[in-house]
Amino acid sequence: MKIAAIDIGSNAARLLINEVKINNRKPEFIKLNLLRIPLRLGMDVFTIGKIGPEREKMVIDSMKIFSDLMKIYKVDHYRACATSAMRDASNGGEIIGRVKEASGINIEIISGDEEATLVYENHVAEGLDKEFAYLYIDVGGGSTELTFYENGKMVYEKSFNIGTIRLLNNLVTMDNWKEMKDEIKENIVSKKPIVAIGSGGNINKVFSMSKTKDGKPMSLSHLKKVYKEFNELSVEERMTNYNLREDRADVLVHALSIFNNVMSWSDINRIFVPKISVADGLIHNIYNQLQHKK
Repeated sequence: MKIAAIDIGSNAARLLINEVKINNRKPEFIKLNLLRIPLRLGMDVFTIGKIGPEREKMVIDSMKIFSDLMKIYKVDHYRACATSAMRDASNGGEIIGRVKEASGINIEIISGDEEATLVYENHVAEGLDKEFAYLYIDVGGGSTELTFYENGKMVYEKSFNIGTIRLLNNLVTMDNWKEMKDEIKENIVSKKPIVAIGSGGNINKVFSMSKTKDGKPMSLSHLKKVYKEFNELSVEERMTNYNLREDRADVLVHALSIFNNVMSWSDINRIFVPKISVADGLIHNIYNQLQHKK
């Protein structure tokens, strides 16, 4: 069975295609293709309140490509979800209609809470040490989703309008940060030590650059060190020194500020980066729903 997930975020759109095979009665998810297109919808939406004509054309053209790829791979099931930027865009509904007409792809706008649930659908914490509690931190362009997992179950989830594209455009206020801090102080508490599980393209990049072995955590002190190094460089210097694309170099420092704040306020000093995403969660969500119907 082949399953595809489309995640239309504030920074980029992603198409993930997986083949699911049953191995020893357990599903094995094999990645066939991952395509990322930096649409940067948040650059329009968070400043003018809607998606402008140029980015609208990019969305439609991208979805045509995604549709063609799904046909080539003979995808059996798919789900396309849009998050923070499309949620906030005054013309989001109109664009979804045009995408459907042009590509056949049906896009759903999902809430921040559902976005947090989709990251949790990867069930990474279930395979980790039960002596700890786990905080999933998913940092996107428009929002940050927190999901707290303790004693074998999810006990808290919350979406905050704090994201890298919003920070890049100086659209996050002190009140936004205070709300996040207060929520964390009140809800992310446990008698067990808490460990973070990070997701999103930026933390994946920091993890790759750190040369940390897969399955091993990064420390908060390392994230703070990288933040300090990046914060002292221009976007051009980050691109040259670390071989980064511009659309990664300009937001990476903002992503690190979010991770650093969340981990500090939660008294967390280690973060695992299993390279999961909303798209991966969508794949698992589709598969689980199909099994439930059976």
